[in-house]
Amino acid sequence: MLEENVRPNDFTVVSALSACAKIGAVEAGLRIHKYIKDNRFRLNAAIGTALVDMYAKCGNIESASQVFSETKESRAGRLNEALKFIEEMPINPDLVIWGTLFCACRAHKNVEIAEFAVTKLLELEPKHPGSYVFLSNAYAADKGVGKGPGWSHVEVDGQVHRFVAGDNAHHKDANEIHQKLEEIMSGARKQGYMPGTEWVLHNIEEEEKEDALGSHSEKLALAFALIQTSPKTAPIRIVKNLRICGDCHSLMKYASIMSQREIIVRDIKRFHHFKDGTCSCGDYW
Repeated sequence: MLEENVRPNDFTVVSALSACAKIGAVEAGLRIHKYIKDNRFRLNAAIGTALVDMYAKCGNIESASQVFSETKESRAGRLNEALKFIEEMPINPDLVIWGTLFCACRAHKNVEIAEFAVTKLLELEPKHPGSYVFLSNAYAADKGVGKGPGWSHVEVDGQVHRFVAGDNAHHKDANEIHQKLEEIMSGARKQGYMPGTEWVLHNIEEEEKEDALGSHSEKLALAFALIQTSPKTAPIRIVKNLRICGDCHSLMKYASIMSQREIIVRDIKRFHHFKDGTCSCGDYW
């Protein structure tokens, strides 16, 4: 287009950036970003989102974060507008669109729209396990569909250790691990942490919910790593096979302050980099 003296518009730029993101062409993306700056394009929501998407998918998280902070319009939480937009689309929304709305509703605790999104997900894919898990939490209803047990890996001194929810596999360390975890949770409570018991199925008592949260695999992995490594050393890196729950996400932020350690959790969706009480996801995950 430039060779033919045709000036690209916002739609052209977004399409080109999306193509760069899909194939990981970061150098081409950088040239497009430079063109945007040199020609004083407005960093609106569409271009900003496309740039963030391109940089993130090409592995340049710092640049993605910088663009995000510079974007003038960043629409988070406007769920009614999102639903209206989806319903007025000229094409039928697919699983990705309804799933995105569902995750946003869960983050913002909008049960009403989340329930509607779940019904649409189930219409498209009746055996979608994540949808049933949400309905189970919302209504304590057993639909007969479950998900695999959560596990977390953490590497210490070149050896990978595996934990599952409620794990006592590390027999000689089990008591010390649970004591360390209680120490972390107690210290976090003093700084304002409240166990997010809404992340546990609603058919058990409140006290039992807190116990259940305390046995999540990523918490056990964290406690083990803090016991086995020296203070203020290299970041703790945890890999989890499921999405980190809101309660564990909250506790990790407090733990990063108390331990003065960087904690990196890679779950099934994304990386979470906890440092000085904040997470790289900005609590939108």
